[in-house]
Amino acid sequence: MVNFLIFGPPGSGKGTQSVRLAEKFNLTHLSTGDMLRAEIAAGTSLGKRMSSIMSKGELVPDEVVIELIASKIDKTKNTAGFLFDGFPRTVEQTVSLENMLEKRNMKIDSMLVLEVDHDELVKRLLARAELSGRPDDKDPAVIESRIDVYKSKTEPIIDYCRKKGLYRPVNGVGAIEDIFERLSEQIRIII
Repeated sequence: MVNFLIFGPPGSGKGTQSVRLAEKFNLTHLSTGDMLRAEIAAGTSLGKRMSSIMSKGELVPDEVVIELIASKIDKTKNTAGFLFDGFPRTVEQTVSLENMLEKRNMKIDSMLVLEVDHDELVKRLLARAELSGRPDDKDPAVIESRIDVYKSKTEPIIDYCRKKGLYRPVNGVGAIEDIFERLSEQIRIII
């Protein structure tokens, strides 16, 4: 079983590419945002706990997110591995994820990082706002804030994974199909 982290700043195309990669390589796409929303919508005990936390405007604690991911991994059958999208977001979360995977005789095999320059990210997010109506993509100040948070909180994971030999940069500019092929090449190297 192989496990990939897919990274990139907001607007880099992680979600779009993750769905396609999961399908092509029989990987289970783990989008923590989608998983959190599904648990809350299903009214599970974990979902109720998360809803209570989020309704106070607080972030869901790392250990709760790890518990959610562990539960999903334990229930998933017939998969070649997992593609983590949107988690981890900090080095501390990365270490927690590694510890949880280790207990299941698993590990992070590679970190795929979509590299996209700043101007292209802003252009994509504004275009996405027009198409999807996402309010967080409409305001240039919010976009800049999200990119800054990615740089300060999430980019340190790249250095952490680089030191472990897991970091694989991928040019995230161009046609969706071309980016998909570049990512696929990196996955084929690991699988």
